[in-house]
Amino acid sequence: MPPDSTSPQVNRSLTRLSNITGHINMEGGNPTLFHDGVVPLAPEDPLFGLMAAYKKDDFDRKVDLGIGAYRDNNAQPWVLPVVKKAEELLHKDPKLNHEYLPIAGLADFTTAAQKLILGADSPAIKDKRVVSLQTISGTGAVHLGGLFLAHFYPRNPKLLYFSSPTWANHKQIFSNVHLPVKTYPYFSPHTKGLDFDGMRSTIEQAPEGSIILLHACAHNPTGVDPTRDQWKEIAKVIRAKNHFPFFDCAYQGFASGDLDNDAWAVRFFVSEGFELCVAQSFAKNFGLYAERTGVFHFVTGAGPDAQSTIARIGSQLTLLQRSEISNPPAYGARVASLVLNDPELFKEWKANLRTMAGRIIDMRKALRSKLEELNGKEGSWKHITDQIGMFSFTGLTEKQAVKIKDDAHVYMTKNGRISMAGLNTGNVDYTAQAIDKVVRETE
Repeated sequence: MPPDSTSPQVNRSLTRLSNITGHINMEGGNPTLFHDGVVPLAPEDPLFGLMAAYKKDDFDRKVDLGIGAYRDNNAQPWVLPVVKKAEELLHKDPKLNHEYLPIAGLADFTTAAQKLILGADSPAIKDKRVVSLQTISGTGAVHLGGLFLAHFYPRNPKLLYFSSPTWANHKQIFSNVHLPVKTYPYFSPHTKGLDFDGMRSTIEQAPEGSIILLHACAHNPTGVDPTRDQWKEIAKVIRAKNHFPFFDCAYQGFASGDLDNDAWAVRFFVSEGFELCVAQSFAKNFGLYAERTGVFHFVTGAGPDAQSTIARIGSQLTLLQRSEISNPPAYGARVASLVLNDPELFKEWKANLRTMAGRIIDMRKALRSKLEELNGKEGSWKHITDQIGMFSFTGLTEKQAVKIKDDAHVYMTKNGRISMAGLNTGNVDYTAQAIDKVVRETE
């Protein structure tokens, strides 16, 4: 008779067999479904790779011009004084808790954010044809907008245009939601300014009803913005071709130091009756980088059914948000909301913005002055002060950007973009000397 399945003999045999099988699997390994033909190794993010290289560098005069975050004149992160005050108020609030926010976010915050970008007297706000959802900073706002348009934009085929160059993450975000993308010319290497004719011509020739992504102010990475007259021309072309404007606004108040000035393009398009959307970030202008605080706004056109239209759009945005993040984080929104809704704190915030924008403008002037002193050619670096905001497109080539990192330990992205916030009175002369040297040696 065969041994009973519960007998000691059988149990010992099964245990031995299990051990042998385990050893075989450990030696040979279990085959994976996710081999390199299915999941290739992704390239390292170039910006974060640059940051890692900078941190490992032990050279005492190294300069970080890569990261897009504000630094004070001592090269240190700056917590805005008004943010510190708002945080103190939050911590003293006995009602503070960690409950979920609504799917659309903190209403006091998103309502204030609407007024900030569109203007308190905006006809869109008065007509109740705006819907706003709190997002995971500006990145999340761009993503939510792209996701909504991928699902509901009534054009076939859908096509989105953004500037060449643009923020490095734009392509990845829109590709991930399966929106086909093309580019329009933006930066002229010859003038180191806006290629307005190329931009206008390409938007004019784009298929009717294309989505046109526009940087509201302080274009990343070039620091080149259209003039108000040029914005009006862009609006005419977009209107004529029935395109859909999608604004990305990451630097309101940080660019010029004036919140209203930096929002002018968005407000102009709304005043012209465009249906559009806006991705709004509070990372730079509040210094809330790690809190991931942003808002996505959709503005529908004026009309008798505008309110019912915006209600339908809002319902679908809420559904998309629910499936992606459920609820946005509360802390940064609470900080920003306190500042935006308190007249005294708001006034102080505007002063903090002028401090940041003013220091960057001063660094632009200092860098240009030293470079032109070194090469003896007045006006040769004029584009440094013509550009605006955190970034400047220096005009340095990839070869020069690599060489200046290797030789002088000055870190910038390979396209020659520098973060002006990385400059200060202690390193601007050294940086100018390094740039001048690399330009002379590679001409």
